[in-house]
Amino acid sequence: MPQVMFPGDIHVIDSMFHVKEAVRVLTMSPVVGFDTETRPSFRKGVVHKTALIQISTLDECFLFRTCKIGLPAVLADYLASDRFTKVGLSLHDDFKIMGKLSELKPAGFIDLQDVVGKYSITDISLQKIYAILFGGKIAKGQQLTNWEAPELSPAQQNYGAVDAWACLKIYNYLKDGNFNPNLSPYIINEEDHEQEKQV
Repeated sequence: MPQVMFPGDIHVIDSMFHVKEAVRVLTMSPVVGFDTETRPSFRKGVVHKTALIQISTLDECFLFRTCKIGLPAVLADYLASDRFTKVGLSLHDDFKIMGKLSELKPAGFIDLQDVVGKYSITDISLQKIYAILFGGKIAKGQQLTNWEAPELSPAQQNYGAVDAWACLKIYNYLKDGNFNPNLSPYIINEEDHEQEKQV
């Protein structure tokens, strides 16, 4: 499968100066993709604060470096507003770690894990959902890199942008009725696959 690259513009927001304008642009889109990244910990029981919040439209992704700017009020207000739909995956984990930054009460969020089951997709990883729908590979090589590094590498920026953008692309594709599980060339139900192998 071809590796997925973010098709639009990536904006790294690492100073307060650009936060307000970034959020203003995001409010122009009724639905966006959402994800977060946290510096990996290789010690049991140690969990770092959210280092990056990624919010994407179809052609622009904003990478908010919360490890440098914290959670600015204008961004917190956006995440707590139900006027805008934010689509992510496994959001419970994101919200739990984001709680270390602020007592934010997120609103307007849709978890893809609650959506894909309606289309007979039982795999709930972003990588596999994307592959089933679009036949593309979301590379995970940057997942365990240092998200608190002084500068994000181009590979980290693409990885962060793709994860948020892919959530939006998947949601739109399913919502618009473009996926028929009966016509998919890919395995969409691991349980059925296992049963087939046992026959």
